[in-house]
Amino acid sequence: MEKLTITTSFTVYASVTELPQDVAALMEQAVAVRKASYAPYSKFHVGAALLLENGQVVVGSNQENAAYPSGLCAERTAIFYAGAAFPGVKILKMAISAAAEEKVVKDPIPPCGACRQSIAEYELKQDTPIEIFFMGEEGKVYCSDSLKNLLPLTFGGEYL
Repeated sequence: MEKLTITTSFTVYASVTELPQDVAALMEQAVAVRKASYAPYSKFHVGAALLLENGQVVVGSNQENAAYPSGLCAERTAIFYAGAAFPGVKILKMAISAAAEEKVVKDPIPPCGACRQSIAEYELKQDTPIEIFFMGEEGKVYCSDSLKNLLPLTFGGEYL
């Protein structure tokens, strides 16, 4: 028997004002699209903005549906659109912002498990890491250099 220890590290920014200018602009787009989300059931709004290697920015917001689980998270909305509209173009950065209607979200909110797996698929496919920045509606911003920090034991097509 052996023991496997996995460690991850994140860069933590005190607020959006500490982010590099290009990332702050990307986060602003995530915040703006978050406000356009459709979340009448959870009342939890999420926006995501992706910077592609061709300079394009793709955004997505969570879209809920009364027939659970027919909705889709912001991250997957954006990443699937990027894959459809810009096939073969690498995703460089992702900014995510989350807010609730009934309280102020001050903690950084990472992608859910399904979104992590979807992001992993694109990171593996493009063979380069995707920088992921995530926050609540205010406060600290966490930065992961790769999805592998959030999902270190990834499941990919090589196992099929």
